[in-house]
Amino acid sequence: MTHSLPNRKRPAHHPPIVTPNRPIVIFVTVNVKNQSVRLNNEQMHTALTQAWQDARQWRVGDYLIMPDHVHLFCIPGVHYPENIAKWVQYWKGHVRRILKLKESIWQRDCWDTQIRNINHYNEKLSYMRENPVRRELVARNEDWPYQGKINIIRW
Repeated sequence: MTHSLPNRKRPAHHPPIVTPNRPIVIFVTVNVKNQSVRLNNEQMHTALTQAWQDARQWRVGDYLIMPDHVHLFCIPGVHYPENIAKWVQYWKGHVRRILKLKESIWQRDCWDTQIRNINHYNEKLSYMRENPVRRELVARNEDWPYQGKINIIRW
């Protein structure tokens, strides 16, 4: 008898695993739904950072805005934060209102991964920061203007 895995249309968003003496850190990726939309501009950068600061359930640490997607690390902003997908949905709508967009520019869902330890965090951070270099948008990752840190994530 052969067993097959379920065919998912959307990612599962499991609640974070709480481990004593270890922070809850989530790595999130959000894509645009139409490749013609470009996120790498100062207006979008400002709108995203404002929305993340206003969406208090989760607090954004390091982030990087690519032309067609966003990567960010976040930690809980309250003791029992809402599901990460609901939080992402909230700030996507907030960006839409800030920019007065007629319709959403985002794909319906997001991808999230709980970070296991400092090594996993550093691997994801390096992957995120090298994104503009891999796509040949800049020669050095520090030259990419659409990245930053809103809150410090401590291990």
